[in-house]
This record gives sequence, C-alpha cells and structure tokens, in this order.
Amino acid sequence: MLKQKDELIVQPMTIDNLDAVLGNETEAYSHPWTKGIFLDCLQSGYHCNVLYIQQKVVGHSVLMSVADEAHLLNITIAPCFQRQGLGHYLLNILIARAKHLNATMMFLEVRESNYAAITLYQRAGFNEVGIRKDYYPLAKGRENAVLMALPLTVDD
Repeated sequence: MLKQKDELIVQPMTIDNLDAVLGNETEAYSHPWTKGIFLDCLQSGYHCNVLYIQQKVVGHSVLMSVADEAHLLNITIAPCFQRQGLGHYLLNILIARAKHLNATMMFLEVRESNYAAITLYQRAGFNEVGIRKDYYPLAKGRENAVLMALPLTVDD
C-alpha cells in the first residue's frame, strides 16, 4: 500500500532486478512475459524501467522507439499497488520519454477486457485506432487487443 510520504523512484531496468520484475509480472498477468523476453528487450536497447517504492520494485515498463514512433510494449504495477495512481505516474513518464525521443505518435495494445487499463490510457489522451483479432492468449482461446494511439507534440 502506497503511503503519502513514500518516494517514487524510476530507474533503468537491469538484469539484477529481473527477478522482482518477473514476480510482479507473474502476479499481474495470466500470461506473463518470460525472463527471455525481458532480456531480449534489454539487449535490444529498448527503454526498460522499474518503479521503486522504499527500495521495492512495484512496477516496470518497456518502451520501444523506432524513427518517429514509440510503442509501449509493457507497463505493469504489482497488484497490491494498483489503483493508487502509479500506473498513471509511470505512463506520464513514458509519454515524456517518447517526446524526448522525438516520437510524434505513441502506440500500445491492451486486452479488450482490461477496462481499467483502457480507461487509464483514454484519460492520458490515447484513442482507439483498431482491433488486433485474437492477439492475446487466454486459458481457452484468444482475446482481441485494442490498438490505441496518442499523438505527441513537444508543447504538451
């Protein structure tokens, strides 16, 4: 649980904090990313961050930047810290980072059943621009992804 006096620290993800990242990922998702996926992202030079509260990793994110586009590949807050504004906090940092990288558009996919995340993204200015059919695995079958986009300007 987040306390008012808690300091939020965002730092680059490293191999040393991957166990904590994987723990949060596994707690948060039915089909979590693997250690190999995170290692690939780190080795590819993607912008991988961790969010700390009192020296504990409570969130993480992965942002890919290509030319003038940024793609949010992963944003996760540990379930016990969700619904406290941390997703919004981390998302704003990622949007600022994308602007710093001169991206003019930021994209993401989200499970169509993840209403909380869709609301978070809409509040940040993202709009639905498409559907990716059968994008995410389920225990039985597959689920569509909502493709969302946010136009970025330097003046925002």
